[in-house]
Amino acid sequence: MRFARDPEGSRLLYVSAVSDVGRVRKTNEDAFVADLDVALFCVADGMGGHDAGEVAAALAIDAITAFIRRSSVDTDFSWPYGIDRTLSYDANRLRTAIHLANRKIFRTAESNDDYNGMGTTIVGCLVNDDRMAIAHVGDSRLYLVRRGRIRQLTADDSWAATILAHDPRLNPADIAKHPMRNVLTNVLGARDTVDVHVAEHDLEPGDVILLCSDGLHGALDDTTLAQIATNQKDIQVATRQMVDVSLDRGSRDNVTAMLVRFDGVPA
Repeated sequence: MRFARDPEGSRLLYVSAVSDVGRVRKTNEDAFVADLDVALFCVADGMGGHDAGEVAAALAIDAITAFIRRSSVDTDFSWPYGIDRTLSYDANRLRTAIHLANRKIFRTAESNDDYNGMGTTIVGCLVNDDRMAIAHVGDSRLYLVRRGRIRQLTADDSWAATILAHDPRLNPADIAKHPMRNVLTNVLGARDTVDVHVAEHDLEPGDVILLCSDGLHGALDDTTLAQIATNQKDIQVATRQMVDVSLDRGSRDNVTAMLVRFDGVPA
């Protein structure tokens, strides 16, 4: 577990992450970054043959981290994907970083036949004082746990989520059994352009942010996630427990869980 401090030593953010190859896969195609220097937290879940999923996830994390770090100290740069005036500066930084990651993966795939068709999901947040910018593509998720209650702040880019959103009369239990339920409708690297979903939320002292790949949320329901995040005060123990319980309950995928605890802003 690592933590960030303000200049006088007050702890603001604690973060812990666990990524496990799981009990079925031979390689771990998940990747993550927890960069406390710039308060950037991301999880990626790659896909593609010839270990291309692992490559795509790593490219995404590297590209996003590089841009966020550079733009934290240098404001003299271009905005190749424009600026959304409804979003804050940090939200635009995160949005641009993900677009740059998409371009990097797409061009890498174009130049190497082994990587043809590779892609990755991404979910990330950038924390500034008591405000959080969130961006995601695909079905890796971000949850907010506040006073024992959990809320999913991202919406999956999947066939199942799209169908349910268009017809709320459908039974989610029936959709959960459909063979196309996990087909993704939006990922990094599949096209030269990508739809990046961006939002912003206020944070309160004691909030816990959960970022995870579908290996975790596909095996554990929201109630279980909230219970572990709330009952285990040590987030290092909580992340390990989340991953272990998901594997015990039959997760057949790589599993990544990251918890970020916000302790407030110093006076």
